[in-house]
Amino acid sequence: MDSIDSVTFWVSILGLGVATFLIRFSFLGLIGEGALPHYIVRLLRYVPVSVLPALVAPLVVFPRSLGGETNPVWVVSAIVALALGILTRSLLVTIVSGMGMLWVLQTVVG
Repeated sequence: MDSIDSVTFWVSILGLGVATFLIRFSFLGLIGEGALPHYIVRLLRYVPVSVLPALVAPLVVFPRSLGGETNPVWVVSAIVALALGILTRSLLVTIVSGMGMLWVLQTVVG
């Protein structure tokens, strides 16, 4: 793996830090004390719900640890978690059911 020099590394880190600050400040800092419009508040309620699938789906469909090979045990566990999450609308049930199914299938399948 090629390494980069320390100046390029730190300039990149500082640049990304400033960019991250400006993105967040543009949304939070410029509004200040004012209330957010109702439609934005309604849309922001869906952000936590979308984070878990966005983190899990790429790991299930194209796992790097397996060289990009899809693991059927992981897919079945994700489908069970998704189904129970839709039925119960509970994040805790979704996580526990997915992990439980994963452990059971890994024990049975090996």
